[in-house]
Amino acid sequence: MIETGLRGRVVVVTGAAAGIGRTTAVRFALEGARVAAWDVQHGGSDLSGELRAAGGEGHVQKVDVTSREAVEQAAAEVVTRWGAIHVLVNNAGILRDGLLVKYKEGALQGVMSDEQFESVINVNLKGVFVCTRAVAPRMIAAGGGVILNASSVVGLYGNFGQTNYVATKAGVIGMTKVWARELGRHNIRVNAVAPGFIATEMVRQMPEKVLERMKAGTPLGRLGQPEDIANAYVWLASDAAAFVNGAVLSVDGGVVTGTI
Repeated sequence: MIETGLRGRVVVVTGAAAGIGRTTAVRFALEGARVAAWDVQHGGSDLSGELRAAGGEGHVQKVDVTSREAVEQAAAEVVTRWGAIHVLVNNAGILRDGLLVKYKEGALQGVMSDEQFESVINVNLKGVFVCTRAVAPRMIAAGGGVILNASSVVGLYGNFGQTNYVATKAGVIGMTKVWARELGRHNIRVNAVAPGFIATEMVRQMPEKVLERMKAGTPLGRLGQPEDIANAYVWLASDAAAFVNGAVLSVDGGVVTGTI
């Protein structure tokens, strides 16, 4: 295994109780990192045990990323426990899909509600802002760090029925570019990962015809695995990516405009 320089590093992963977040937390633990797993749903002792079994140290915290108070408290607890935060992976996110306006037979059937829009904005965009605002000063005090933000291929190309989600993922790319400029002088690298169609538990429960359409829209002809995204996060956090800043890494099997 290539040496990543992550052994003993303190890594915070949001949305770590399941899916890509959980896989990412375990992947960092495999590198010998100390992993603080944040999620609004507590991951419990099973996740803590999984992180230890992978070879790292684990600390599971119940954290609402939209709450400034909760995030500040959680960040302070991590620094008290381990002395610093070296890597932040802003992975937490939700979906509330729907058409902006839905028409059928010439009549308006419905619209995307304020709740649908605002709930996704709060978690996927505001949550990234709140967590980064809390962690960045602590990274500066420690002499540097790495911030990794979860965008999406749809943040680059748009997607039918996802006004709210696409807005957040495009916004994350914008914030990544700004923070790369602002925080680079403090030896903090900020990058984004834009996953394509990934075979998470939620995706696997979709109808077979939808899954086949996803595969057909991916030039490699398959869905990605959570490990594909976790590996990208680990590389971007590692010493091997020491001069990568302000980048958006697409991990999507080759999806381009017109294929999604």
